[in-house]
Amino acid sequence: MTIPRGARGAAPRHDDRRRSFPQVASREAPDGRFAATWWGNAWVEALEDTALDPARLARGRAYAGRGHVDAITVTPGRVVAYVHGSRPRPYRTEIRMRTLGDDGWERFLDEATARPDHIAALLDKDVPHALEAVTGLLPAPGDLVPDCSCPDDGYPCKHAAALCYQAARLLDEDPFVLFLMRGRGEQELLAELTRRNAALSAAETTAAAPPMPTVPARAVFDAAERAGLPLPPPLPPPDRPGRPAVFPPDPDAPDPLALDLLASEAAARAHVFLTTGHDPVAALTPWQDAVRLAAAHPGSGLTASTRALYRDLAYALDRTPTDLARAVAAWRQGGAAGLAVLEEPWDPPAGPFDRARPALLAADFPAFRPWRNRLSTESLQLRLGRDGLWYGYESDAGREDWWPRGAPDHDPVGALTDLLGR
Repeated sequence: MTIPRGARGAAPRHDDRRRSFPQVASREAPDGRFAATWWGNAWVEALEDTALDPARLARGRAYAGRGHVDAITVTPGRVVAYVHGSRPRPYRTEIRMRTLGDDGWERFLDEATARPDHIAALLDKDVPHALEAVTGLLPAPGDLVPDCSCPDDGYPCKHAAALCYQAARLLDEDPFVLFLMRGRGEQELLAELTRRNAALSAAETTAAAPPMPTVPARAVFDAAERAGLPLPPPLPPPDRPGRPAVFPPDPDAPDPLALDLLASEAAARAHVFLTTGHDPVAALTPWQDAVRLAAAHPGSGLTASTRALYRDLAYALDRTPTDLARAVAAWRQGGAAGLAVLEEPWDPPAGPFDRARPALLAADFPAFRPWRNRLSTESLQLRLGRDGLWYGYESDAGREDWWPRGAPDHDPVGALTDLLGR
């Protein structure tokens, strides 16, 4: 018997207080500023207000824009990366800042859980101004301490300035990076926010509605049976699935965020079955269900919690996280039919497939090579699904590394046009 990879040995434990990010793509905010969010620009301002040499800042900004900053690693109080300069060997560069103490985090958590819109904003990767005003999360001038292995003694040197500018782009993408810089990991914070929010909701419910007297159900049924009374009709199903239980963090227990996801999925599945009598998940294989779960999770594999989910689901089914990420893209493109298009080449009958190539040529698209249900160029591909839809794929030229892109369409020209964004 083949033992799944996840059963042969424990998957590596996720370190919630250490995150690494690949090179950040260059971009400009619509208003010409370097960052796109108010907190990202506040980070930049803390750097620029401290700098002693505007010329070094300008060169650092240019370095950031030209992709001179390699992968960035963030841990509490420290941001580290290798930055390429004029010499062949890159310089090790870091930015240090103080972490928040326990009192600061208590103020942050109290303020965040006091208002439901604050929690909703954080889950949407937004930082309310009120949280910053209470806790001082963002650095003030002088809070950022640069250090670099280069010989330049500028404060900061252009390499440290480039790293600081790129860090602002990380904060744009995910404000939980800022929280990590200040000392708390994403899963740690979310678990504590969930616990406090549940405790607050329970206290409000208890205060608003005193407990009602209860009667054992068996006693009611026995009395009704003795009296010859019919049982009352069942209660109507609720309008929406119930909220899952709260799972406090425990180092020896499963990941609370994963448990919360599974509990939410179970509640939604039970609600559909209760209201329709149909279980939409029952026919799925374990692999299809894992892809469905990952596709339903917010994000695209970028946050720490999503990366951990992808890793654990993939290892449990003897797949790689890349396999799962590609399958999730196919599921989001077309559900179970999209996943089948990704994984199952087939021989379509003559008709729509044979008419597709002349239609593409007539629309001024390049010539496509046919193979089974696929039409390919060096970097573009269309796949005909068994549902009669055309699904778009892309790959780097010269590589067989196809990824689902765009929306499926009954017309191959329409599917390719959507893929290219025309």
